[in-house]
Amino acid sequence: MLRICGMMMCLWGSLPGLLAAEPKPGQDAPIYQEHLDLSYYLDQNGQKQPVKSWKDWQVRRSHILANMQTVMGQVPQPENPVPLEMKVLKEVDFGPVRRLKISYHTDDPDQRVMAYLFVPQAATAVHPVPGILCLHQTNSKIGKEEPAGIRGLPNLKYALELAQRGYVTLAPDYPSFGEYPYDFKAHPEYRSGTMKAIYDNMRSIDLLQSLDYVNGDKIGCVGHSLGGHNTMFTAAFDPRIKALVSSCGFTRFHKYYGGKLKGWTSDRYMPLINSQYQNDPDQVPFDFTEIVACFAPRAFLACAPVSDSNFEVSGVKDVIRIANPIYRLSGHPENLQAVYPEAQHDFPPATRETAYQFFDRHLKDENR
Repeated sequence: MLRICGMMMCLWGSLPGLLAAEPKPGQDAPIYQEHLDLSYYLDQNGQKQPVKSWKDWQVRRSHILANMQTVMGQVPQPENPVPLEMKVLKEVDFGPVRRLKISYHTDDPDQRVMAYLFVPQAATAVHPVPGILCLHQTNSKIGKEEPAGIRGLPNLKYALELAQRGYVTLAPDYPSFGEYPYDFKAHPEYRSGTMKAIYDNMRSIDLLQSLDYVNGDKIGCVGHSLGGHNTMFTAAFDPRIKALVSSCGFTRFHKYYGGKLKGWTSDRYMPLINSQYQNDPDQVPFDFTEIVACFAPRAFLACAPVSDSNFEVSGVKDVIRIANPIYRLSGHPENLQAVYPEAQHDFPPATRETAYQFFDRHLKDENR
């Protein structure tokens, strides 16, 4: 079993410009009351200092990541990760694409995660292609089958469609969904289901990078709804994700059902939002404004329909507006994008095409 340690320092060096002065294990980060103001950081005396440089921003960024872990639990850093031991259970050919049903370990040698792996016939060790992790929405029974295009809504078969576009894609089950039985209360080593999912996703990226027909430097992540914020939470802690797309995945906490955060507090998500922070967005020590800014300079696309009843669109627009100065500071303001389709809680065809072109620009362009 894994050991819960401090920040996953081994990852930060893999993306230039993201190395931050992280708080030491056991050292609390300062609490910020103003999640809409990213123009400053708090020094060791709790005094506000202006963010004038990329180095200044790294201080605030390190505090954001630490405060997320206050709620989610610390990112696992096992001394000896459980071997993945991928097994192919079934294989089906779809012309230019093969669909493999696979299983692998993440943190427990006695439990295997089930997933669908799509491999374009053109992907080889000689010509490796980018890989994209495809995370499903809240659908307890079918889980990974929806992005795989086996069952579920036709607008959410993005693992299949991206594979048909030339990517290796991996669609795993979220813990307790699909073929992944999981009792969150039986695993106190995780403070939240959110962190359990984050670590599973990080191991899924390990798996993608272990495949010789995947270009391990070109990793993306996409998801809808639960998969949308699951994508974002994972990317905040794993800089190997170079481009990410969130469909209907977030809004400012204050604009989530009028600031009522109960929907974030089940065992699958972050129970401490209820038990420690009273479902009060003023008390939760982070918000999506900060999470999105943490992605800079990496490529992020938010797909936020104007009639989404789950994630209010004006809150998404607030987040993009507030994160924009940090992307400008990074020198890559063009890497922060958002689209607002005339739709409800959905990922319609035209929006998916925009997302797929976004991945093409950032993962297939040889100049990036």
